[in-house]
Amino acid sequence: MSSELTIAVSGKSGCGNTTVSTLLAQRLGLRLINYTFHNMAEERGLPFEQFVRLVEQDDQYDLYLDRHQVELASAGGCVLGSRLAIWLLPAATLRIYLTASLEERARRIARREGSDPALSRKAVEERDNRDRKRYLRLYKIDIDDYRLADLVVDTETGEPPYIVETILAALRARQGGA
Repeated sequence: MSSELTIAVSGKSGCGNTTVSTLLAQRLGLRLINYTFHNMAEERGLPFEQFVRLVEQDDQYDLYLDRHQVELASAGGCVLGSRLAIWLLPAATLRIYLTASLEERARRIARREGSDPALSRKAVEERDNRDRKRYLRLYKIDIDDYRLADLVVDTETGEPPYIVETILAALRARQGGA
C-alpha cells in the first residue's frame, strides 16, 4: 500500500481502537500511531485513573496529546488510533469509527484491567460523559456524532481480524478496487 495512506480509527474506550489499529497497520505495512493517555500516565509513573483526573483539571494534556498525534500523522503512511482521530485528520484516506455497546466495552475493559465488570460499566459510562463534555468544550467535537466517518463498524460483529478485513474491503472500494 502507498506510504501516502493515512487511516484514522476512532471509537470510545473499549471499542477495540488499539487492537484494530495495530492489526490494520501491520496488514498495510504502515506506521502505527497510538499515543494515548495510557502512555502519558505510564511515562509519568501514575495510575491511569489518577492521570485521567489530572487531564480533566488541565486542558494542556488534551491539547498536547492531540497536537502531538497530528504532528506524528502529518507525514502520512500511518494508521492513527485515537479517540478523536477522525476529527483530527479530516483529510485521511479513510476515517473509521468503531462502536460497541456499553456493556461489551465494560466487559472488555474489565477483562483487560482485571476489574469487576459491574464497576467497570459505571466507570466507562462516567468516563464517556466526562470525555464528551471535555471535547465539546475544547474542540466543539461531539464524540456521539460520528457522521463524518467514512465507515462505522460495530466491533461486536466479529473478531478483530474480521473487523480488519471489513476495513480493508472498504479501503479497496474507496480506491477503486485497487
